[in-house]
Amino acid sequence: MIPQFDLKRQIKKLKPSLLEAFEQTIDDCGFILGPRVESFEKAFASYCHNKYATGVNSGTSALHLALLAVGVMPGDEVITVPFTFAATVASILYTGAVPKLVDIDPDTFTLNPGLIEGVISKKTRAIVAVHLFGQPADMDLIKSTASKYNLAVIEDASQAHGAVYKNKRVGCLGDIAGFSFYPGKNLGAFGEGGIIVTGKREFDARVKRLRNWGEVERYHHVEVGFNYRMDGLQGAILSVKLKHLEEWTNRRIAIANRYTEEIKHSGLKLPRVAPYADRHVYHQYVVLAEERGSFMTHMRSKGVGTSIHYPHAVYAMPAYAHLGYQKGACPVSEKSAGSAPA
Repeated sequence: MIPQFDLKRQIKKLKPSLLEAFEQTIDDCGFILGPRVESFEKAFASYCHNKYATGVNSGTSALHLALLAVGVMPGDEVITVPFTFAATVASILYTGAVPKLVDIDPDTFTLNPGLIEGVISKKTRAIVAVHLFGQPADMDLIKSTASKYNLAVIEDASQAHGAVYKNKRVGCLGDIAGFSFYPGKNLGAFGEGGIIVTGKREFDARVKRLRNWGEVERYHHVEVGFNYRMDGLQGAILSVKLKHLEEWTNRRIAIANRYTEEIKHSGLKLPRVAPYADRHVYHQYVVLAEERGSFMTHMRSKGVGTSIHYPHAVYAMPAYAHLGYQKGACPVSEKSAGSAPA
């Protein structure tokens, strides 16, 4: 069986460098934050062509702190999509705000900018634009609407490390961005990890404070914060792996291009690279099949692993039923997922 993810191959090639990074971290006992995390933060901010980065313990924590940094408060409304991993919506709920969900573009699976204005109210505070499957959302149109209504723009870049929108890398397109380093991501940690990237000093200062219990100095807390700190070992591992990200990304693109050429007459709807996307980094190579179940069975019989991203629109799941969305609320998301509320 060809697995959908093969982390063992990647790790095997890097094992000597990874073990060296482990040993250095063990020797200096920098287990929580510390020099390895600081070094990675600087390197990743530079990779995103931005000024500041703050390492945290997960991509979910990154989104939560990004929302707080731009001033989202209980009772506010935040616009995003229902065709995403649940963490995008959950992070909004963690702030006490209300998610306002709008449908996706049928070709890119990212937020449809033309639908944003229809859900804006006096309570709207921010937009979370999800860069899905490795492709950026249409940021110029999103930011144009955000500017008109004085809304913050947050990038959920958890699946788009190194993706490029109109000659700019994701992570520097909005006010602030959150990335995930879950092991299966294009850049993955040895466990959980995340990072917040921004060009605004005040946002960077606040997320650094909030990730570490709201401290400005040892045992002096100026606000209620969180234990969202990145482990030193993860910073060390990610520093090693970041040096290889461009090579891996170019390989992903080459493989995706070959897939597209070889199966272009298969009857499947293949990934479409948007005109504005200078680089789609193919976190997933996603196809639409009329008979999804039989297609997956066929692939499995040929020794090829597949999975569904995502089988449910977020509001179609029991944990988010209280948001009140009914069947047909976001038809493109529901069709793409293959499910809707009862």
